[in-house]
Amino acid sequence: MCGRYATTQTAASLHQAFEADLAGSFVEPEPDYNMAPTKLAPVVIGRRDEATDPSAPARRELLTAKWGLIPSWAKDPSIGNRMINARSETVAEKPAFKKAFARRRALVPADGYYEWYAGEPAEGKKKPTKQPFYITPKDGSVLAMAGLYEFWKDRAADDWVISYTILTTTAEDSLGHVHERMPLFLEPQAYDAWLDPAPRGTDELLGLLIPAAPGRLDAFPVSTAVNNVRNNGPELILPLPAEHAE
Repeated sequence: MCGRYATTQTAASLHQAFEADLAGSFVEPEPDYNMAPTKLAPVVIGRRDEATDPSAPARRELLTAKWGLIPSWAKDPSIGNRMINARSETVAEKPAFKKAFARRRALVPADGYYEWYAGEPAEGKKKPTKQPFYITPKDGSVLAMAGLYEFWKDRAADDWVISYTILTTTAEDSLGHVHERMPLFLEPQAYDAWLDPAPRGTDELLGLLIPAAPGRLDAFPVSTAVNNVRNNGPELILPLPAEHAE
């Protein structure tokens, strides 16, 4: 799964990386080294105006959305707390995700993400100590995690909530020792097809998604301070000295 990540890009750097315009509701993001479910974060979506050439790529927009997808039919928005990830193997059939998968696909920019490795229990303890790892591109590039987004009407506030989820798959060998699941990513040449809201075949869409190429990502242990969502700073992504790694 992907339950925490880091995103420190500015509106300007996101515009440059994804060639996306800023939606009117977009809020300049603050650096967040401990992005957690229910927080607001930047996502890239595709919009197609009715008057535009149907053969032209969808226009890319940057939105601010809440992490944890709230299906349009949900009565209680708290359901989004359980919808932070969507398994790629079942996303096209699951009631919570299938409509968004068909028409509302997104990119979720990230500098890197965290996973927790469960080692052997310490002496005298039944449960293993979980060591957080930070996983990030070796070349310092921005990750484009595959996501879905949805609109939900908050009738009490008479307002719309935009929420999102991140797609996951089985971790590739070099990262599988940390956690068995990992986010799916897109390469720039696949952005247009993925973001296009026009219907596409399930196999075609899933074929656009890839695990990170072996050797592209670096994974290293970091401080357990990331376990507490109130901790948020660049020290969270610093490699932990080997003698302190658990």
